[in-house]
Amino acid sequence: MSDPILLHVEDGLARITLNRPDRLNAFNAESARLWAELTRAATSRDDVGAILVDAAGRAFCAGGDVRDMAEQMGSGAEITALAEVINSGIRALTESAIPVVAAAHGTTAGGGLGILLASDYAVVGEDSQLGSLYANIGLTPDLSVSAQLARAVGERRALQLVLQDRMLSAQEALEWGLVAEITAPDAVALRAEEVARFWLAGAHGAYGHAKRLIRSQPHRTFAEQLAEEARSIGAAFDTPEAQARIAAFTQRSR
Repeated sequence: MSDPILLHVEDGLARITLNRPDRLNAFNAESARLWAELTRAATSRDDVGAILVDAAGRAFCAGGDVRDMAEQMGSGAEITALAEVINSGIRALTESAIPVVAAAHGTTAGGGLGILLASDYAVVGEDSQLGSLYANIGLTPDLSVSAQLARAVGERRALQLVLQDRMLSAQEALEWGLVAEITAPDAVALRAEEVARFWLAGAHGAYGHAKRLIRSQPHRTFAEQLAEEARSIGAAFDTPEAQARIAAFTQRSR
């Protein structure tokens, strides 16, 4: 039987694939462990310049496997421990200086929103739907949904989503700023890979540190952020990649 999370690295691109299609790629204990392990592996490799998160089957991610929770877990403490394992993988992606694109075809719900929000750029299909749905089964947001959703769409819209059983259409998700692009349902993974290849073909180190600056900003005061920007652009200027690109730009401008 195939592993529930897969990692493939080639030509600078790390592809992390959610691989429980029969359960809409919902997380159980095994997939949580692999998610944490493989995201850490992808973000720690020197040969990775971009990460793509995609999924097998007809949905991106339905969050936690509720049936597995009911049958295999006897307490809230076990649910907390499971969430913390998945959270370590989310942190690996969001705290890294590697840009991440998500190919979120089909349905994204519950904790699946947190997986999508761990990406820096999300592509969905024209028929995709995205929602919270936690309260439908008496649970509360996890996997970074409460930490990242309001930052992505604003507090009022975040509350609208978590306080109703509403599923956003792809167009609504785009208008809210939750996703970056809509494409044909069968072209989601292909378009997401094109985005990743664009990063890799350009100054992927600079893209990664631009992502890091934006992602890490809430931890700094305004003055501290300005200082970090100044430090970061100075460090970038000294890299061989920047020196080569600056020299090429200068030649074209003459």
